[in-house]
Amino acid sequence: MSVIAEENVRGTGGSVFKEISADDEDNQPTEIESLCMNCYQNGMTRILLTKIPFFKEVIISSFTCPNCSWSNTEIQSAGRIQDQGIAYTLKVKSKQDMNREVVKADSATTRIPELDFEIPPYTQKGSLSTIEGLLDRAVAGLEQDQPLRNATAPEVAVKIDEFIDKLKKLKEGESGFTLVIDDPSGNSFVENPFAPQKDEALSVSHYKRTPQQDAQLGIKAEKEEDEEEKPSNDIDSMRNEVLTFNTNCPECNAPASTNMKLVQIPHFKEVIIMATNCDDCGHRTNEVKSGGATEELGTKITLHLTDVSDMSRDLLKSETCSILIPELEFELGMAAVGGKFTTLEGLLKDIKDLIVSKNPFTCGDSSTSDRTEKLKLFGEKIDKIMAGEMDVHIVLDDPAGNSYLQNVYAPDPDPEMTTEKYTRTFEQNEDLGLNDMKTEGYQE
Repeated sequence: MSVIAEENVRGTGGSVFKEISADDEDNQPTEIESLCMNCYQNGMTRILLTKIPFFKEVIISSFTCPNCSWSNTEIQSAGRIQDQGIAYTLKVKSKQDMNREVVKADSATTRIPELDFEIPPYTQKGSLSTIEGLLDRAVAGLEQDQPLRNATAPEVAVKIDEFIDKLKKLKEGESGFTLVIDDPSGNSFVENPFAPQKDEALSVSHYKRTPQQDAQLGIKAEKEEDEEEKPSNDIDSMRNEVLTFNTNCPECNAPASTNMKLVQIPHFKEVIIMATNCDDCGHRTNEVKSGGATEELGTKITLHLTDVSDMSRDLLKSETCSILIPELEFELGMAAVGGKFTTLEGLLKDIKDLIVSKNPFTCGDSSTSDRTEKLKLFGEKIDKIMAGEMDVHIVLDDPAGNSYLQNVYAPDPDPEMTTEKYTRTFEQNEDLGLNDMKTEGYQE
């Protein structure tokens, strides 16, 4: 039975999760006397509730037993479950790739297709490690019961030894392999050492969770109790009305309200703008959804920045739109920033915040001087672009055709902006979910 000393319980006033600070003497780990599962005598568990800068709230726990010297560490996410699941696919080609840092949540599935190897969710605790650390942990788990298998099932033990050798060869970099981390909660992360440039070996995809995955995460769809009050289907009345519905703040998880309105963008189409404002922490966010169907052709908009006044151009970026700045060798994939209705300057500020300010691997023990200097230089170039001191091109590539950049010469053509319509590839249709969509004869 665990015993918690009252004098060791910290942070009883104010926020439970506090940022790590050397000056805060009150933010100390909570010590709990608990049972050691190795020798069945009492050991000590230390728990710290804290915030990782630019990342999220976490629970760090460490257990040590003074009797048998057994120890164990664990990290758990205390933040909210993200709106979408996330899947990372990394092509490991060299020994340097083994040093990539990985945040693996306990709900994540880890796979190596070449070996037909899979670590199911909730079989390992969450961890902050590297690719090499993940392989070491897998090897240690397989070797744990080998003495017992050698005595009871020697044939199985031989096969597992052969498989362990294959994992060790991968760790030594003798051959390349593919690492897949699939996390329905969206709280896992794989480092891009080339940030802000695109990592050709790493692909990131967001997806909508299945009902089974929602149930596994403990999420249940709330059914509307009052079905009598139905919203008006009159589209004209909805255009003049701001709809409000309750939600939770993405930062502090406190109850908040989201406002939604239909807006007609001149010379383009109708969109849905949603804005959330939290009264508790002051966080504000906005998101844009397309109010129409997916266009038959994709759209690629290229703008040559020639004056600082271009920063005030209105811009609609859908969730399916990727952003390219060829002069900086920079590419931001779809869904990285989300749907936004802002200005060109606002979009560049969001890119700078995402790549530089809110990058979890640019601060603390995870940062290196080379990486920090490279990202700082990238941030300075973004500042020069916003000040009109760099001659660059901004490219918006949207396979769904639902993005827009203001033409200040409308209805005449813009001499500095080109709009190209193109036929989507099979892979782009697959990402949009169009290949399996049947709109005619679906009742057959």
